[in-house]
Amino acid sequence: MQSDDYLDNEAIKNLPHGVKLSWGIVKQQKRGPKGELSIKQIVEAAVAIADEDGLSAVSMNRVAQSLGYSAMSLYRYITSKEDLLILMQDAVCDIPIPPEGTVTEWRESMREYVRASILIFREHPWFGDIPIMSIPTTPNNLQIVDWVLRSMRDLPLNDYEKMSNILLLSSYARSAGIIQRDMERAVQAGSSPGAVSGFEYTAALKQLVKPERFPDLAPIVVSGAYTGENESENTVGDDFDFGLERILDGIAHYLEHKKLS
Repeated sequence: MQSDDYLDNEAIKNLPHGVKLSWGIVKQQKRGPKGELSIKQIVEAAVAIADEDGLSAVSMNRVAQSLGYSAMSLYRYITSKEDLLILMQDAVCDIPIPPEGTVTEWRESMREYVRASILIFREHPWFGDIPIMSIPTTPNNLQIVDWVLRSMRDLPLNDYEKMSNILLLSSYARSAGIIQRDMERAVQAGSSPGAVSGFEYTAALKQLVKPERFPDLAPIVVSGAYTGENESENTVGDDFDFGLERILDGIAHYLEHKKLS
């Protein structure tokens, strides 16, 4: 793609500056010495800082210092922190995607998509700290959308139904990813795995949660299911996998209903 082809396009001009940077369709400002820096280097440095110290640690000054340059050097490439955040989000969405032609049953393909999405939140804990401001518009993020659409290519769904399914799956992946990320953060901050899961509080909750006040919760606490006391006896698998399978069951039921209608 040649950026010059898009510089005077009115529709392109309406895109946020960071999005245009992600597509490489921004008129280049005058640079410093040839080979001084690149947008890719700057974004990689920012991602490394966020992975290590969290999103709040990312600033143009901090990123510049990590590269051995002044903040003014960075502004010749990326004009604001907001643009940098957009580029960071897109960078970590550059994940391995099965090549076109890979034959995968639609449920398994959707599972792969959700698991890959959850992994982004776990590997880059700051990712979920950036508020959602818009639909996906950057290239790597859109590549993921295109991937999950592939799983529905042969299903009897219209475009609206396909995008609604993506929103459903993405919402679940985001929720599950942030919950797992927060639990991992708690352990890293010093909490014990038993405290995070609630297992350490099982005995206390069995005394406090009485059926007179909590008629439906009390028997679940007594059984140990609330805190995972008898996790080895769980026959339905991981909680998050269980939820995902019920979503896929719902899509399957919807498909069957469409066939009969």
